[in-house]
Amino acid sequence: MVRATGGASFREFIRTIPDFPRKGILFRDITPLLLNGPAFAGAIDVLYGRYAGKGIDKVVSVEARGFILGSVIAYKLGAGFVPVRKPGKLPAETIRESYTLEYGEDTLEMHTDAVQQGDSVLVVDDLLATGGTAVAASRLVERCGGTVRELAFLIGLPFLNGREKLLPRDVFTIIEYQDELL
Repeated sequence: MVRATGGASFREFIRTIPDFPRKGILFRDITPLLLNGPAFAGAIDVLYGRYAGKGIDKVVSVEARGFILGSVIAYKLGAGFVPVRKPGKLPAETIRESYTLEYGEDTLEMHTDAVQQGDSVLVVDDLLATGGTAVAASRLVERCGGTVRELAFLIGLPFLNGREKLLPRDVFTIIEYQDELL
C-alpha cells in the first residue's frame, strides 16, 4: 500500500460540514480548495507528478467531484478520461456494479467500451471513506479487462477502513484525517 506524504498545506482548504448529508457524518468539502487557484493547481500537480511517465492509458473517475480531479489529471497525462456514473446517465451500452457506501447503497455504471483489455488505469476520486465507491469503480475496470495501476484520492479517512477493502490494489492519498474529530 502506498501512503501519502505531506498534504498539510492542502488541509487548510478543506471545509468540514457536520451532519451532511445525514446526521453523524462529517462531510469533507473540497470546494474551498477548488476555489483557490494555487491550492487546486498544487493538488493537481501532486497527482500529475506521481503518475507522469507511468504509462497510464485511462483515468477513471466517479461523479461528481471525482470528475473535477480526474479529467484534469487525464488531460495532463495525455490519457483518456472515463466517467463512471449513477444508473441511466450514460447514453451507450453500460455495465453496472452495486456497492455499499458509508450512508447507504448505490450502483455505478461505465460504458462497456470505455476500458479495453490491457489498459493501464488510474482511478481518481476526491475522497476514500469506506471504499465502496472505489471498489465498484475498480471492479468495472477489471471486468472490462483493464488493470488498476493505483487509486488516487485527495482525501483519505483511514479510520473507516476503505483502504483495506481495496487490497491488493495500491492506494495514494494526499491528505488523511486520522479520526472523525473536527
